[in-house]
Amino acid sequence: MQPQNEPRREMISWEEVDRLIDHLVPQFKREFTAMVMITRGGIIPGGMLADAMDITHILTAAVDFPAQQMQTDQSKLMMWPEFIQFPAEDKLIGRPTLIVDDVWGSGRTITAVKNRVSAAGGFPETCVLHFNPYRNLFGHVRPDYFAATTDAFIVYPWEVDRGTDQVLLGETP
Repeated sequence: MQPQNEPRREMISWEEVDRLIDHLVPQFKREFTAMVMITRGGIIPGGMLADAMDITHILTAAVDFPAQQMQTDQSKLMMWPEFIQFPAEDKLIGRPTLIVDDVWGSGRTITAVKNRVSAAGGFPETCVLHFNPYRNLFGHVRPDYFAATTDAFIVYPWEVDRGTDQVLLGETP
């Protein structure tokens, strides 16, 4: 049984992931010549989309929002991102670039990547499997493309049974 203040959890099967990808592909309004997959959540959906869309210029971005002691929940949301890994500008300049992650919760990570791609001279658009408008920190801003809207904490099939990273349904993420 899940405590009242915990978000509802929903496990997604590989078949559902396939359906979500199939729902996304016809939505794209332009041809993308590059893709930036956000680690770790965007790697698998990004790979599936890259294959379906025949995108071969595939890059990754790793972003962290550093934790500091003595922070309130509100101040944690105001932290500047630390880019652990990011493509060189010459790989992005002038390219229509699809930025892929698994879920848009608060929107901080994908928005930070989108802004940096734009600053590098790329033309970014964002894509996620799931959009959670109830956690979104950016008002009416939302992903350019998403397959489903949810209020749940999504557990993807690649997050199950992974040794020390194992996801247990009874624990808080």
